[in-house]
Amino acid sequence: MDKETKEKLAGSLTAETTDLIPYLPYLLQDFWELGSDPNTMANLLKEVMPKDAKILDLACGKGAVSVTVTKKLGVQVKGFDIIPEFIDTAVEKAKEHEVAGLCDFEIGDINEVVETSKGYDAVVLGGVGDVLGRPIETLRKLKQTINPVGYILIDECYLKDDSTQEDIGYDNYEYLTKEQWDKVFADSGLEIVKAVVVTDVEDSAEGMAAIRQRADELIEKYPSKKDMFEGYVQSQQSEYDDIDNSLVGVIWLLKFV
Repeated sequence: MDKETKEKLAGSLTAETTDLIPYLPYLLQDFWELGSDPNTMANLLKEVMPKDAKILDLACGKGAVSVTVTKKLGVQVKGFDIIPEFIDTAVEKAKEHEVAGLCDFEIGDINEVVETSKGYDAVVLGGVGDVLGRPIETLRKLKQTINPVGYILIDECYLKDDSTQEDIGYDNYEYLTKEQWDKVFADSGLEIVKAVVVTDVEDSAEGMAAIRQRADELIEKYPSKKDMFEGYVQSQQSEYDDIDNSLVGVIWLLKFV
């Protein structure tokens, strides 16, 4: 994993430093869903996918979206994530939910995966920020993984009408307005099939309590790294606050114009 990839990976998981990457599986061990709402994603795909569909899930995390999609649609899903512990959990979850025969998970850098993956009926990218580059570049890379009648499903955020980038507490990359996203889609030769604004946000207090507990456990074990773990807790709280106050979460289903 090169330096730039590490930095973008860390940022996508609310880590201020790449030194935190080895500890992310421990800090996030209480979460199966890492951002995207699996049921919403699955329901959107269910409306448009053929019965023999093949779906690519990039930065699949612990497999929550892949497993849910497979259970609801009975289709094949291939998931990639760069963190081995996340892939281990995804494999176990697929077995637990009795869809291991349809879910296939591999460790991989999605920047490399998008260059070799072709012909999918849909590609899913949920809540990973600028890991694949700026929005226009991200969409270009996603387009090359699907067939001409395929779909792109992305989970993102845009700035509320009364918010600016200066209002963002966890400022890991530049957020766009809804109008800017609309222009990016048009410039990318894509149109919105459906957009679902995410209003059922996870309980931030419960999530923060879990993260706080795991951070405290790591501080006890590695006291010299206290500032790094405390910084992660603060960054995570800032991200929750941003979602509550300054950002609109949205899942877009896109297709070629």
